Amino acid sequence: MVQTTIDRASSQPSKENALILWFEEVGIADIPLVGGKNASLGEMIQQLTPKGVNVPTGFATTAYAFRYFIEKAGLQAKLRDLFADLDVEDVNNLREHGRQARALILNTPFPSELELAITQAYLRLCERYGDGAAACDRYEGAEKEECKRYLSDTDVAVRSSATAEDLPDASFAGQQETYLNVHGVIGVLDACHRCFASLFTDRAISYRTIKGFDHFEVALSVGVQKMVRSDLAASGVMFSIDTETGFKNAALITAAYGLGENVVQGAVNPDEYFVFKPTLKQGFRPILEKRLGSKEIKMVYDVGGGKLTKNVPVPEPERKKYAITDDEIITLGKWACIIEDYYSEVRGSYTPMDIEWAKDGLTGELFIVQARPETVQSQKSGSVLRSFKLKGTGEVVAKGRAVGEMIGQGKARVILDVHKIDEFQPGEVLITNKTDPDWEPIMKKSSAIVTNQGGRTCHAAIIAREMGIPAIVGCGDATAVVKTGEEVTVSCAEGEEGRVYRGLVPFEVQETQLDNLPRTRTKILMNVGNPEEAFGLASIPCDGVGLARLEFIIANHIKAHPLALMHFDELEDESVKQEIAQLTALYDHKPNFFVDKLAHGIGTIAAAFYPNPVVVRMSDFKSNEYANLLGGKQFEPEEENPMIGWRGASRYYDPKYAEAYGLECKALKRVRDEMGLTNVIPMIPFCRTPEEGRKVLAEMEKHGLKRGENGLQVYVMCEIPSNVILADQYSEIFDGFSIGSNDLTQLTLGLDRDSSLVAHIFDERNDAVKEMVRQVIAKAKKNGRKVGICGQAPSDYPEFARFLVELGIDSISLNPDSVLKTLLDIAKTEGVS
Repeated sequence: MVQTTIDRASSQPSKENALILWFEEVGIADIPLVGGKNASLGEMIQQLTPKGVNVPTGFATTAYAFRYFIEKAGLQAKLRDLFADLDVEDVNNLREHGRQARALILNTPFPSELELAITQAYLRLCERYGDGAAACDRYEGAEKEECKRYLSDTDVAVRSSATAEDLPDASFAGQQETYLNVHGVIGVLDACHRCFASLFTDRAISYRTIKGFDHFEVALSVGVQKMVRSDLAASGVMFSIDTETGFKNAALITAAYGLGENVVQGAVNPDEYFVFKPTLKQGFRPILEKRLGSKEIKMVYDVGGGKLTKNVPVPEPERKKYAITDDEIITLGKWACIIEDYYSEVRGSYTPMDIEWAKDGLTGELFIVQARPETVQSQKSGSVLRSFKLKGTGEVVAKGRAVGEMIGQGKARVILDVHKIDEFQPGEVLITNKTDPDWEPIMKKSSAIVTNQGGRTCHAAIIAREMGIPAIVGCGDATAVVKTGEEVTVSCAEGEEGRVYRGLVPFEVQETQLDNLPRTRTKILMNVGNPEEAFGLASIPCDGVGLARLEFIIANHIKAHPLALMHFDELEDESVKQEIAQLTALYDHKPNFFVDKLAHGIGTIAAAFYPNPVVVRMSDFKSNEYANLLGGKQFEPEEENPMIGWRGASRYYDPKYAEAYGLECKALKRVRDEMGLTNVIPMIPFCRTPEEGRKVLAEMEKHGLKRGENGLQVYVMCEIPSNVILADQYSEIFDGFSIGSNDLTQLTLGLDRDSSLVAHIFDERNDAVKEMVRQVIAKAKKNGRKVGICGQAPSDYPEFARFLVELGIDSISLNPDSVLKTLLDIAKTEGVS
């Protein structure tokens, strides 16, 4: 079992000139003594272990010990002479200087005092874990010490910790070496020696130069920490902030089987989980998203082999399962909150954290093994909104996970071997299998990075964010489909899926100042359909979401007709049945797939704008659109005019569809009750009569959604003339109205908006339509009901938006690209500056 505390050493004369310090003896103020990584471990053991955060114990060699080694051997003068003609822009020059510097250190033995201090500390760690030392009690003196040396074999992780690393504005993560599954005194001494030498890896030399650090002002500490047996379970990385958008209220957790190096290096595509921090702290279980990674390999102990660790394939059944449970996701999310809150308090400013965790396969316990400040999103200005937008299109040759929200382009350079990085030319697009810190000298010169492997917390993703370069990771086949020399465009501006286009696709960059924006009486809401864009859109100043469409989630994330899932065994089309079986492979009960996916999508949008209201329109597919979902043709009628047929409210209580509507209700209840996102307001579309409204509310009550309970409000779409004419009656049933100007226009003017023959007549500014809008706003206000608009008209026509404001409408919901422009226009109309 991994312990988290150990008795402090009592023989150290003082921290400043100690060769060894135990983690319990150091804290965040001791970065100059033991480096950022070790100081953080000590701080967490002392301050956060009482709060339930598990951290394995260990000890650190000090910066004093490193300098003592360098000075006693006379290495500083030799190193200064060596670096006199260093040129980090010249890859070959950098490589040769790094090789010679490391050789100088490795060829110089440790002073005897340092070797003894490391040996004694490691033996004490072994005694703590009881690895055979008791068997030596029958010996005395030198024989007893020799016995202990022979039997002591505790497995430890030996990690470098530079005195300039883990600062809020610079991450030295991965610049120096780490060694896992190190056993025995000789193994620990050798690993420590190699860590010392790794202060002068090519990537570390280059990074310090770029960041303006003096090579000889930075010292190296080495942390020796009890291993967590995640080789028998799982491990990963988590961030207490969304790494792509900078959304502060979500924690991202990644997980894969085996030791964590594969996740950090990008050798595997891990599972990804999002947790919403504000309601997690309130005691809810807000898992917003779970994405299954391929997890093809895992790093394990190389028992009986010539190396410390090795990679082995993950069996297919395990790859198709999530690496950790929901309870473990929640625990890790809580720890991310505790760690972030603590460091923010210590630093006196908001400090999102980059955290490595591991699960011990022997005990089932979770541990935090590293924590450092996140250094990219936390440094960005919150007063400028910078957005990239493609102005054209092209052939998509590769897809993967988008890193950031930018676009880059240039000539592709495919490199599979790090020893060939000198072929890379500045401004090219780097295409490779994966990266590690040895690639960094050319990564900073690239216009974009594309890798076959890795997830959003891999090395390529971290460095791309830090350097402000777009990257797409986990493409699978990018090195095969893209050729060196061809021009490509790398787009991360289209949601979570990044796309590599053949050719140079035109794009634009827009920058908007967000400070000093006016506050209007009229609430400015946003129309949001895609959950993948929600965290990014949350940075646009607004008062919530006036229309969240379920159709996008169902069509793109669920893909199957709800009744096809509920009656899976009765499906007649075998090919459809097979496709649904693959889609729902993780689910024995197929309807749960629908509920989970819908809850995740709604929850993500609701979380992005929490605690502001998020109005979720229940599904409003027409029968022909439902039929296009997997399995839909078996359950949908053929209608002459689906636009005014079996849609909206009329489906919800119909015995032929009510059970499917029940799945939507279950998803909504989970979002509100289990995730704690009570800012969600369901809205009923195409409700032709007040009686229909009552029937729909009765159906919702059957599934635990009762208007008035737990603050539940229910709105109705105002998109049919009857909604306006009978607005007084609807006001008795619903809490608010949202005007759907598209359908209200076509039904008021009696035309099919999809018909090109009469399209020229369709205009929301028509006097008849405006009269309808005027009436419903007046009736809603008379009855004390909220009234807003979520149709297209205010986004397209500024004069229509002004008309609504003059009528005293409560809110206007706009497309994201219209929000800021319309906000300023409305402020002018209201006389607000």
